[in-house]
Amino acid sequence: MSKRVGVEQSLSNVSEVLRAKGYEVVELKNENDAANCDCCVVTGQDNNVMGIQNVVTAGSVINAHGMSADQVCQEIESKFVQ
Repeated sequence: MSKRVGVEQSLSNVSEVLRAKGYEVVELKNENDAANCDCCVVTGQDNNVMGIQNVVTAGSVINAHGMSADQVCQEIESKFVQ
């Protein structure tokens, strides 16, 4: 089963890379979109504007501010390696 990653709408480059690596990508339009995600990627521009960093998701929240799409993917992969 592929991991489900929520990605903020403005991070389309990250979404493309994640899909290419086999992740299920959910576009985050509101906080409910994050509910069933294993991990969420946000821009950090409006910190916690969607409430994702509260208890909406049990997964990790990654702030992609200043990171390339590949760096975000590496961060996500490190979260899933246990």
